Amino acid sequence: MSTIKILNIVGARPQIIKASAIGRAIEKYYKNRISEIIVHTGQHYDKELSDVFFDELEINRPNYNLGVGSGSHGRQTSKMIIGIEEVLLKEKPDCVILYGDTNSTLAGALAASKLHFPVIHIEAGLRSFNKSMPEELNRIISDHSSTLLFAPTNAAFKNLMNEGFRPENSPPYTIDNPKIYFTGDIMYDNALFYSKLAEKKKTKFLNELSVERDKYVLATIHRELNTDQISRLEAIIKTLLQLSDEYSIPFVFPLHPRTINSLKSNLKSLYKELLNNNHIRIIPPVSYLEMILLEKTCRMVITDSGGVQKESHFFSKPCIVLRKETEWIELINNGTAVLVDADPGRIRTEFERLLKNGSALEFPGFYGNGKTAEFILEEIMMMFEKV
Repeated sequence: MSTIKILNIVGARPQIIKASAIGRAIEKYYKNRISEIIVHTGQHYDKELSDVFFDELEINRPNYNLGVGSGSHGRQTSKMIIGIEEVLLKEKPDCVILYGDTNSTLAGALAASKLHFPVIHIEAGLRSFNKSMPEELNRIISDHSSTLLFAPTNAAFKNLMNEGFRPENSPPYTIDNPKIYFTGDIMYDNALFYSKLAEKKKTKFLNELSVERDKYVLATIHRELNTDQISRLEAIIKTLLQLSDEYSIPFVFPLHPRTINSLKSNLKSLYKELLNNNHIRIIPPVSYLEMILLEKTCRMVITDSGGVQKESHFFSKPCIVLRKETEWIELINNGTAVLVDADPGRIRTEFERLLKNGSALEFPGFYGNGKTAEFILEEIMMMFEKV
């Protein structure tokens, strides 16, 4: 049996972590049947992407780093397409795997599909139904450039059906005859693996923060919507300060560089108040293992991050979402996450409700059984066996 060569395209730290689940499954189950090439576009420069990062998380290092860096959407994406195209023509993979909804995902979808390399999209079908978000356009275009589409949730699978994808399609699968799957979420694979690793490698982290398990709130703010619209950022921060004081509950707040810059430039007095608050632990951006440990051991999550929303569910933690909409609609429907936008009254109401009743919530297994990567690789191999 010939070996299948897959090309993994990633552009930021979260996507490297997502790809690690595929890498682990190859190593464990398909070492002699699948070879993996990893291309990092360099979409986000991240000083954390050092040897320590890869060693700590037991992740394979990228074979290529295109070093694209930041820039406007058009400039950044065009540079990625050029770099990815060169790698595709050199490596000639059997297929290309893409993750999520970044500009790297979009560039990979366009470069690969135009050169007739089959595209496999992991996290397909997610929709916020807000096309003013660049991520929404990236999702849609990437899905409609793909041959195999792996939807992490039932809602995502239904979104694909509503856009004309047919689950009854038969092989051979192509961009014109794609196959869609409801698989579960590859990040649930990672949550199970890395939460165990975090408990082993980060035993002193919570003590250093002076917090106890299940007795603090984890808060994160990083989206441009909340950092660049100063009225929103001010409303959110003021509300969190008030709640931490009124309820005397610690808040652990890893501050994103974009959030820090906005506070320093536009809300200096509020930033000073935040730093001096006795209940709020302001810390630099944390490693993935540290974040997993914080999510696993907190009492509640307040965030505008899509990934953190989902991970809060993995660890059975209620989540307040500082956005108007979310791609993880099943969490909202289930009541384990709640949309509050940047409304102080809604933030307060839901905080008080979840602080009191959050332990009574149920957290169904929306995201599979922790073996999504294995399933995806098996389906990829079946596609080539049926060609």
